Order: sequence, then structure tokens, then C-alpha cells
Amino acid sequence: MNDFKALNEAVIKGDHDKAMAETRSAIEAGGNVSDIVDKGLIAAMDEVGERFSKGSMFVPQMLRSAKTMKECMELLQPHFQESEAISKGKVLIGTVKGDLHDIGKNLVSMMMEGAGFTITDLGVDVSPEKFAEEAQKIGPNIVAMSALLSTTMPSMRQTIEALQQAGIRDKVKVMIGGAPVTEKYAQEVNADSYASDAGSAVTKAKKLLGIS
Repeated sequence: MNDFKALNEAVIKGDHDKAMAETRSAIEAGGNVSDIVDKGLIAAMDEVGERFSKGSMFVPQMLRSAKTMKECMELLQPHFQESEAISKGKVLIGTVKGDLHDIGKNLVSMMMEGAGFTITDLGVDVSPEKFAEEAQKIGPNIVAMSALLSTTMPSMRQTIEALQQAGIRDKVKVMIGGAPVTEKYAQEVNADSYASDAGSAVTKAKKLLGIS
């Protein structure tokens, strides 16, 4: 089965029932699981990210698409061969110390998961030490930080310094974002990348790791 147009459209619309039915029929037709994921689900979420970045799709719709995609993935999970379950990369994500905002961070997590990354979400109010400790444990490709308050932005610099002190700064790419954060600030604190929204976060993450 090469035609995933109906599955694409169902995920983009966040039509849960239709997407699940299309996923089931693709499995029953003996479709390659990797193809169903890449051409059916991830391609749809790439389109969602693009529409969101252009302003033709909004947060509630994006959340619905991401949730639909996630449930289709759960349906596919038992059918994965070891070799097929290849992640695009590991991302360690959290909102920095002193900051309790999580909507933006959750959106980025969902979009990145939708794009095929493996996510470890540390939640909110994450200290620099916690970021460094978890990064040492799981060996992520990317450490992603969010700050929604200008008063908590300095924690980003402190976290990058903590990664440096732990001796792993050169092993991970650091991505930052959040309402008060700018490209200029990312350069000042020596982050590798800045993303202005969840859609562009996926694009930037792929670029950081040199994947399409």
C-alpha cells in the first residue's frame, strides 16, 4: 500500500476515528510499518508544522493532530521490528528553573515526537543540575529548553554552563525557545539553535542533526 493520502488528511484534520481506521487497514493490507509511519504519519505532521508556522493552523488543531498521530503510533507499536523502530534522535526537553509554563514546551514535545524523535520531558522548573544529570544518563542528541519569562532566561545560560562542567557540552546540541527568547540571546548564551515556535523547532532540530 503506497497511497497514504487518506491517512495524511485524517491526521492533519485530527480526525481520530478515520486515522485509526486507515492505520488498521494499512496494517491489514500488509503495509510496511516504517512506510506507514514515515509516509503516513510523519509526513502529515510535517505538513501540520508547516501550516502552523505559516499561521494557517492554530494550537488547538495542532494538538488534535498530534494526539491523533500519537494514538496511531500506539496502534503500530506492536508491529515494529527491532530494526524498524529507529528514532531520528533523542531530545531532552524541559522548562527552565523558576518557570512553570508548559504549553509551548508540550507543543514542541508533541511536534518532535510526531517527527520521529524520542522525547524525554523533564517538565517545568528544571534546574541546570537536573538537565546536566539527565543528559549524562540518557545521552541525548539535543537538549531543548523553554523559558516564558524574561526573569527565568538566565537559567538557560546556567544550564549550558552546567553541561560544560559535566563535560558533555560538546556531545549535545542545545536548542532554546520561548516568548521572550531571541536569536540574539541564543548566540549570547552559546546555544546552537533558537526556535520561535513548535513547527520551526522540528525543522531546526533536523537541521542541527543533519537529517531531512
